[in-house]
Amino acid sequence: MNRRNIKLFFIIIALGIIIFINPVKSNAQEAVTDETTLNNAINSADSGSTITLQNNITITKPIVIQKELTINGNGYTLSGDSNWTSTSGNQTMLTAQFADGKLTLKNIKLQNGPKYGVQSYDGAYVILDDVFISGFKYGGVLVNGGRLEVRELNLGYNGADKNNGIEIDKGASATNNPELIMNGTLTSTEKENVVYVAENGHLTSFTITNTDDTKNKVFVTDESVLLTDSANNILSESTLPSKVAPNVADKKVIITLYAEDKVINIAVTEGEKITKDMLKSHIDLKKGYIVKDYYLDKDYKEKFDFETKINENTSIYAKIEKEETIKDDNKENIEENKDKTPVTGNDNYILIATFAIMLSSVLIIALYKNK
Repeated sequence: MNRRNIKLFFIIIALGIIIFINPVKSNAQEAVTDETTLNNAINSADSGSTITLQNNITITKPIVIQKELTINGNGYTLSGDSNWTSTSGNQTMLTAQFADGKLTLKNIKLQNGPKYGVQSYDGAYVILDDVFISGFKYGGVLVNGGRLEVRELNLGYNGADKNNGIEIDKGASATNNPELIMNGTLTSTEKENVVYVAENGHLTSFTITNTDDTKNKVFVTDESVLLTDSANNILSESTLPSKVAPNVADKKVIITLYAEDKVINIAVTEGEKITKDMLKSHIDLKKGYIVKDYYLDKDYKEKFDFETKINENTSIYAKIEKEETIKDDNKENIEENKDKTPVTGNDNYILIATFAIMLSSVLIIALYKNK
């Protein structure tokens, strides 16, 4: 055996030893079709991995995640079993916990459980993207000292005696304050408590962030938490506990706009002025009708001053009339002022002609005398 072959032989032996000590990991993922295979996939997944469901799955006990992980529901549903097993008091279906926990749920439905559907606990980050949650006894989502980003979330009815959608809270053991990030759409079959703040003595502050591109926004007033659409129409309102101080970019007040038989609630920034155009944009006028003006009383006696800064909740009444009524009023004003209108047309030509004849006569006489 020559020197070159001996060198190649030792290289092959070395590679064999390396492979034996560090066996190659298979990229093949076990089919996720039931609770056992789902838990196996979560436990064995590397941080940053994606798990894709291949069936509807029934869950019998809580799943806790403490790594970065994406669960793609692939349109399937995770359903809570009626025989649920609690784990150390935790009964939430999916919990991401602590700073290492980052859970993204995509294209998935969560339904039925003894407490919450999803929890972001103490520094964890949960992203909900094309998620439907319904049928949980305590609430849909619990932001328990963690962060929640809403990209696309649809909430059904969650709660026992009343609906509870997204609960902002801080448990006794949590060390971080909760944060809600609105970055897309949040819809609900309910109007009550779609987003609400818990009052338990441990929560003293929370943060709400609305991105520039979000369609639905969450705001706070001195007394309320508001969910709005892209035009700041209020879709849902819940009570803000008096001892909780929110950390928000600006505080809102509510304009209650009365337009005939419709009542429209609008969130506006405290301390700013509003405009007629802004109010009009919220009114769906019937053809042939216009807003004549805006008033502070339903009898339309005291006009609203648009130079006033809005510092508190304010009721405004829009006086809506047929456009023809306004035209008739203008017609009367025209009739009254008709005699004051300067003479025009043929009458003007007669006056000019008369003046020209008189001027010519004066000139002829003057020339005759000089001659």
